[in-house]
Amino acid sequence: MPVDGVAFCPRCGERTAKHVVDGAERCVCRNPRCGYIDWHNPVPVVAALVRVDGHYILARNRAWPKGVFSVVSGFLESGERPEDAVRREVEEELGLRTYGVSQIGNFGFPAKNQVLLAYEVEADGIVRLNHELLEWQALSQAALFNYDFGRLSVTQEIIAAWKKTKDRRT
Repeated sequence: MPVDGVAFCPRCGERTAKHVVDGAERCVCRNPRCGYIDWHNPVPVVAALVRVDGHYILARNRAWPKGVFSVVSGFLESGERPEDAVRREVEEELGLRTYGVSQIGNFGFPAKNQVLLAYEVEADGIVRLNHELLEWQALSQAALFNYDFGRLSVTQEIIAAWKKTKDRRT
């Protein structure tokens, strides 16, 4: 089975094979009448740096090792605007009401073949984790700037970019 792509064509069911197309190795349907190419496009994901009562929320997904925390994130629904998706994710995963959204930037996450669309989200309410999250913590701005995200370097990139916007405003 191909490592990065599909083993069987989603159109006709034939096996795929690796071929160079447009300068990159891709999975291509072996059926010449079909011609399907798996482009392995990255998946857009929204990421939310959530601020509640002057503190910033980091959460731990149930699937992650103990001690690994990050910003809240999730997939866009079909036809959904990123700003609406980030609000929905915060409301679903943390149970908070959102009232302000501003873009931080876009970040590549090659390990998961994703593009993270990161936002700062202002919210209020009481944190109520949904089934995806196991625990959370609230950090001051200073603590967030000094937080060690360990292997989650993309989260560190998001916070660094956000910090630059804060530094420019002051």
